[in-house]
Amino acid sequence: MKYIITFIWSFLLVTMVNYVAGSIAGIQSFDFVGGIIASIVLAVLILCITAITPDEQVADY
Repeated sequence: MKYIITFIWSFLLVTMVNYVAGSIAGIQSFDFVGGIIASIVLAVLILCITAITPDEQVADY
Protein backbone atom coordinates (compact mmCIF):
# COMPACT_ATOMS: atom_id res chain seq x y z
CA MET A 1 0.00 0.00 0.00
CA LYS A 2 2.84 2.40 0.78
CA TYR A 3 4.17 1.93 -2.76
CA ILE A 4 0.86 2.95 -4.30
CA ILE A 5 0.41 5.98 -2.03
CA THR A 6 4.01 7.06 -2.61
CA PHE A 7 3.50 6.93 -6.38
CA ILE A 8 0.18 8.80 -6.17
CA TRP A 9 1.66 11.62 -4.08
CA SER A 10 4.78 11.88 -6.22
CA PHE A 11 2.61 11.89 -9.36
CA LEU A 12 0.41 14.69 -8.02
CA LEU A 13 3.29 16.82 -6.79
CA VAL A 14 5.48 16.36 -9.88
CA THR A 15 2.56 17.06 -12.22
CA MET A 16 1.73 20.23 -10.27
CA VAL A 17 5.35 21.44 -10.38
CA ASN A 18 5.57 20.54 -14.07
CA TYR A 19 2.44 22.59 -14.85
CA VAL A 20 3.43 25.60 -12.74
CA ALA A 21 7.01 25.68 -14.04
CA GLY A 22 5.76 25.38 -17.61
CA SER A 23 3.31 28.23 -17.05
CA ILE A 24 5.99 30.47 -15.57
CA ALA A 25 8.40 29.69 -18.41
CA GLY A 26 5.70 30.39 -20.99
CA ILE A 27 5.69 26.91 -22.51
CA GLN A 28 2.47 26.32 -24.45
CA SER A 29 2.32 22.50 -24.27
CA PHE A 30 1.95 20.39 -21.15
CA ASP A 31 4.24 17.32 -21.13
CA PHE A 32 2.25 14.60 -19.34
CA VAL A 33 4.62 11.71 -20.13
CA GLY A 34 7.60 13.60 -18.72
CA GLY A 35 5.67 14.09 -15.48
CA ILE A 36 4.92 10.39 -15.24
CA ILE A 37 8.55 9.45 -15.79
CA ALA A 38 9.76 12.01 -13.25
CA SER A 39 7.19 10.85 -10.68
CA ILE A 40 8.29 7.21 -11.07
CA VAL A 41 11.91 8.25 -10.55
CA LEU A 42 10.95 10.33 -7.52
CA ALA A 43 8.87 7.50 -6.01
CA VAL A 44 11.73 5.00 -6.42
CA LEU A 45 14.18 7.50 -4.89
CA ILE A 46 11.90 8.09 -1.89
CA LEU A 47 11.38 4.36 -1.36
CA CYS A 48 15.14 3.75 -1.54
CA ILE A 49 15.81 6.47 1.02
CA THR A 50 13.21 5.05 3.41
CA ALA A 51 14.69 1.56 3.01
CA ILE A 52 18.20 2.80 3.86
CA THR A 53 17.36 4.89 6.92
CA PRO A 54 17.13 3.00 10.23
CA ASP A 55 13.84 2.76 12.14
CA GLU A 56 15.21 2.42 15.68
CA GLN A 57 15.84 5.36 17.96
CA VAL A 58 19.25 6.97 18.27
CA ALA A 59 20.87 6.63 21.71
CA ASP A 60 21.45 9.82 23.69
CA TYR A 61 25.00 10.31 24.93
